Amino acid sequence: MLEPTAVALQIAFLVVLYLFIVWVARSALRDLRRPDAERAAGLAAGAPPPGATGLHAAAGLAGQAAADPRLIVERAPGHTPGMEYVIGEGAVLGRGDQAEIRLEDPYASGRHAQLSRRGGLVVLEDLGSTNGTFLNEEPVTGPQPLHQGDRVRIGDSEFTYVTG
Repeated sequence: MLEPTAVALQIAFLVVLYLFIVWVARSALRDLRRPDAERAAGLAAGAPPPGATGLHAAAGLAGQAAADPRLIVERAPGHTPGMEYVIGEGAVLGRGDQAEIRLEDPYASGRHAQLSRRGGLVVLEDLGSTNGTFLNEEPVTGPQPLHQGDRVRIGDSEFTYVTG
């Protein structure tokens, strides 16, 4: 008599557990996709979405935040630590001849990443590299604004972003 009830309870428990796992996975995927979609929509439309942060929130500091932006070499093959690169209106980082900041890093692509000015901000974008670009140890998946002290890593090369 107890056996059919026990089996029914076990099946019910497994169904509830399965539904919980599906709900968690769906919520996580939705949260992971949302920031990229909002970032892309904000850049395309030119206006920040309601409650936006990051790129648009920093735009209020336009004149002062990126007055004289530069990258300081922390570690990079073929570069001296402390060496500075002035970004100016933008720069491409990579191993190729067309890169303004040449990397002698075997993990860097020819045109690996790009720094560009958007208003008063300096924005970092990965250019479809094989090994990825990292901002503060997080993979860059779309245009990312740089802030004072941010760390940019490409392979074994690491830079610190500074202004002023």
